[in-house]
Order: sequence, then structure tokens, then C-alpha cells
Amino acid sequence: MNCKQGLALLWAVTLTTALCADEPAKVPAPEASTPIALNPQSTVLLEKGSGKLLLKTKVCLREGLLEMFLCPKMTKEHESILNIDAKAQVVHAGLLALGAKAGQPARFTPEFQPPEGQRVEIYVSWEDASHIPQRMRAQDWIRHSTYRYFEAPLTALPKGVKFKGGDGELQYDDVKKLLLFFGTMTPEQKARFLALSGDMPFQKAVESLFEQSQPRGLEAEFVFTGSGFSRQPNGEEVYQAEGGSLICVANFGDATLDINMKSTASNDSGLLFEPWTERIPPLQTDVTVELIPVMTKPAGGATSSGTMK
Repeated sequence: MNCKQGLALLWAVTLTTALCADEPAKVPAPEASTPIALNPQSTVLLEKGSGKLLLKTKVCLREGLLEMFLCPKMTKEHESILNIDAKAQVVHAGLLALGAKAGQPARFTPEFQPPEGQRVEIYVSWEDASHIPQRMRAQDWIRHSTYRYFEAPLTALPKGVKFKGGDGELQYDDVKKLLLFFGTMTPEQKARFLALSGDMPFQKAVESLFEQSQPRGLEAEFVFTGSGFSRQPNGEEVYQAEGGSLICVANFGDATLDINMKSTASNDSGLLFEPWTERIPPLQTDVTVELIPVMTKPAGGATSSGTMK
């Protein structure tokens, strides 16, 4: 099926109507081996038979703080690992075509309610420098931020303990009574710090800082929240996620997909994420992202559609 036919199929989904419908839009199922291009750029491909939506993306960030995993091109590249030359609403329509049901994005008033929606498994595939195919879960590219201060309560420094100051050294906040360390503490650094004093509270604080600072991957799952529409002053309806919130790792009220946990962009949350740089290929590497809605098992044990996990 060519791109023109794919666009016709996408139009049949009728995105605005489908967003408000109780049942997902019905799309004829092609052969599993025949992807349907849903946009002129052929960056969003529907594999109805295998229950996948394929996104043709590029690496745009390997270091820094994350709010997105994937954003539309020329939106949030400064805080997203991948970008795609496609509209977010096309990705939404493709998920509907696979039978996925949207939930709702995070809500912040009158009190926080986490994102809800059908779980979507996300995989990334690319070729390494030796042209060997690689494939990982999206979560394996994301870790809790280590580029920050970690802290452990300590009433007072042991007598005679002094710090050198500078990068890679302990610090002590005498006002807040906190032992501090910035970044990831190495085993060698931990051993050196522990050797400064046998004082048990001090030893416990150093051990706590070491454990806190170790790289820790994203444990949450991605869910299809569905974003929404807003009406502009000229009467035009705009799909909100076009501003960047396609696949988020910080909660946004306009996200198409988000993680099913509280994760804000606040520096005080302790839930900021960063790219797992060592696992991510060079900038501008072509990466295929697989979105696989996880379907529930109906009575009788058969899988309704898509991939059963």
C-alpha cells in the first residue's frame, strides 16, 4: 500500500471523532508484512497484522535533563532523546487504528492525579557502528538523574574530618545538617570517604550517598493518555501534543503518551530523568521506535488484538 492509500486510510480514522468515541476506530487489517505509511514522510508506519506502530526517528539528545522521550521535530529537542518528522496526532491515530484506547493525561488540580491509559510497550531499534542490529526497551535508555546533589542527614561531622572541596568531593551543610555529594560516587571514592572516620553516623551517611547516586533505570510503564484538543481564537482546533509532548517522561497535561507515575519537571521532585548516555547511539542516528499496545485478555483467554504481555 502506498503513501496516498495510507493517508486515505488515516483520514478514515477521523481523529477528532475517534477521540470522543467510546469504541476505537475500525481500520482494515493489511498483511503483517505490509506496513502502511500514515503520513507523506513515511515516518509513521502501521503494521496492523503484527500489532505495531513503527516510528522513524533520529537521536537528538544524549546528555541533559529529560522531559520527553520523543518529540515532534523542531519542538522539544533540548529535552528529548529522539525526534520525529511527523505530527503527534498521526501517532495518536495510528494507536487508535491498532485498537488502543486513550485514557487521560495527568491532572494537577484540585490535586494531582497520575496519567492513565492503555499500556504501550516501546522498543528502540538501530544499527551500531559495526552495522549490527540492536534492540532495547525505551526504559533502558532512561535513568533517574545523577547530575544533581544527593543528601544524607548527619547531625555533625566527626571530629577532625575535613573535605578538600571541589568536584568529586563531599560537602557538608552545617545549617541543614546534611552530608552532600554531586553526581555518581565511584566505589573508589566511597572507600576513600569511609576511611576518613569510623564514626557510625558518618559511615551510614556515606553509604547512603553512594547508594542514592548509582545509575537507576526507569521502572515505570508508558501509557496512552491521548492528549486533547484546544480551540484557538480563530476557531481552529489544535491537537495539544503538537507542541512537543508526544512521549513524555515528565507529566504534562497535553501528553499523547506518558509514564504511569508522578514525575514532574520540578527540581525538588527527585524524579527527574536523564538519557542513559552510554547506551544511546550517536546524534542523528536513525532509530526505529516500536509502539505495541498491550491488549487485555478477554474472557475465554484469547488475546483481543495486538501483543499480549
